[in-house]
Amino acid sequence: MALHLITGDDESLVHAAVTDLVHRLVGDGDRTLMVDDFGGEEFEVRAVVDAAQTMPFLTDKRVVVARDVGRFNAEDVAPLVAYLGDPLPSTDLVLVAGGGRLAKSLTDALKQAGGTTTNTTPPTSKKDRSTWIEEQVIAAGMKLEPGALAMLGGWMGEAAGRLAGVLDTLESTYGSTRKLSAADIEPFLGESGSVPPWDLTDAIDRGDTKTSLELLARMMQSRHPLVVMATLHSHYVKMMKVDGKDANSEAEVAAVLGIKPGFPARKVLDQYRRLGGGGVTRAISLLANADLDLRGQRDLPETLVMEVLVARLSRLAPAMSSARRR
Repeated sequence: MALHLITGDDESLVHAAVTDLVHRLVGDGDRTLMVDDFGGEEFEVRAVVDAAQTMPFLTDKRVVVARDVGRFNAEDVAPLVAYLGDPLPSTDLVLVAGGGRLAKSLTDALKQAGGTTTNTTPPTSKKDRSTWIEEQVIAAGMKLEPGALAMLGGWMGEAAGRLAGVLDTLESTYGSTRKLSAADIEPFLGESGSVPPWDLTDAIDRGDTKTSLELLARMMQSRHPLVVMATLHSHYVKMMKVDGKDANSEAEVAAVLGIKPGFPARKVLDQYRRLGGGGVTRAISLLANADLDLRGQRDLPETLVMEVLVARLSRLAPAMSSARRR
């Protein structure tokens, strides 16, 4: 049994922490059998408690995740407080703050039950924040020159959640052996207020064509089409490397890509499973044809070439389900 509370001001950092924690709790188990993930405004606390009190089936434990529990008042969380007084040993419960202030009765009950609280909020002082950024870079297996670290910190500003995505993009583009300079990373940062590259690839991965095209239009205001193309190419090349390698776990994918196990490897594995080998092959073909068109194979406007490419890529996999259980 494990009881966890994850808090923080930045939604993307909280999301990443939850993803990593659930991955560790599941381990090599079957996520489809082990995990109940409650999110959005449609679920009630009673449903979370029912899931937490359910014995595991064909697995040794269950992992129950409840997001935005701050939207519930003290009366709403009473069933959950009662459950924490006698939690089921075979259930790992993950509570995610958000949606409002957590009821004191809930935080007290979690503390009394021996729960662990993880605060994802980065340091506020300039010196500590710079150290935090450097630690994140090292944890991602990347190497950046001092000038690049300073540029990255200035670009990130108070939006610390942008860091993980840009490190993922830099790793996919350059690998992890080369020490990157400010000139290396600048094309991937864009101008202030522009779209981070991973926002586009995430929307494409979700199968959200409308959002993908909107993000593409914003991105191309500050980036050359060939830079956007390089981002997309790197994204799919990682999946192509996994194809045919019988890599079925995060560790195996990391070994194929030559990176450390972690969120980037898991992200590649998840999307590869959605697309399959045929989908990845089709994506590489679309990228190759669009690259030739950008270089003059056909007399087409650059914007049109990129819009058609992104629309087609976003339709390779079905849109992600919004079902409660994931």
